[in-house]
Amino acid sequence: MSFLTNLDFWFTVLRCTTPVLFATMAALIASRSGLLNLGLEGGMTIAALCGVLGSGFTGSLFIGLLAGLAGGVGFTMLLAYFIQHFKTNPVISGVAMNLAASGGSVFCLYSITGDKNASNSLASLAFPAVDLPVIRSIPGLGDVLSGHNCLTYLAFLLTVILFVVLRSTSFGVHVRSVGESEEAARSVGISVEKVRYQAMLISGILASFGGMYLSMGYVNRFTSGMVAGRGYVALATNAMAAGNALLGMVSSILYGFGSALSIYLQNNNVDPYLITIIPYAFIIVFYAAFIFYYKCRKRLDEIV
Repeated sequence: MSFLTNLDFWFTVLRCTTPVLFATMAALIASRSGLLNLGLEGGMTIAALCGVLGSGFTGSLFIGLLAGLAGGVGFTMLLAYFIQHFKTNPVISGVAMNLAASGGSVFCLYSITGDKNASNSLASLAFPAVDLPVIRSIPGLGDVLSGHNCLTYLAFLLTVILFVVLRSTSFGVHVRSVGESEEAARSVGISVEKVRYQAMLISGILASFGGMYLSMGYVNRFTSGMVAGRGYVALATNAMAAGNALLGMVSSILYGFGSALSIYLQNNNVDPYLITIIPYAFIIVFYAAFIFYYKCRKRLDEIV
């Protein structure tokens, strides 16, 4: 248990939390509007690839950012169009598009760069790390909180903003109204389709940031399968959050803790096959605990 007092370990926890936190917020805003964004995995993959290609070929981090956002948001809005306009099953549509993104990203990478599984021949750019002016000088706390990639700070900032928006703005009220009762929202003149498209747009932006962090922050290249199920994990962390962005942050940190623990064990020569299941086992255990808690609370409410 010595890792719990290791400052580098807690630094890694926040680092591993970042992409899942983005994806959790993406899942949360979509679910609050009444839609299931099962395309998070594919959206993150496409954004990761487009960001690397955009920055690598132009030499501009800003263009890479725009390319990643365009790819991820375009993917998400296409899924939203299928669900809203064609009334397709969101689960089937999401899984199908995720599979298409998984294979299509490798095909595009090979067609454009000649690389088969990783963009090794492309000198892509990365988002910079940021030292927090005051916090970095605080012993211990500065070692954990300062020096992260700028997208890590953006993820936590956007989580707080999303919490406030959903609770205290008219847009948040519309999103919650549409998600809770579509008929009631229509009866007061709210355009359900418009609000849901807006929610999916925000969801796509958040998922895109998560994907770009993986290829332009966590590492400095695109690799096949690098999202590694984080989009699906975000559905579980969002379920634990029960629509609360701050609880979504906590559940994402739990995944980050499991990922950091697996990295620590890997450095201590633990069986790698066991290590790979640790982050997902963490989520399964805590998700089961959350479900048990919610059921107990519901029964108590019924008794009272």
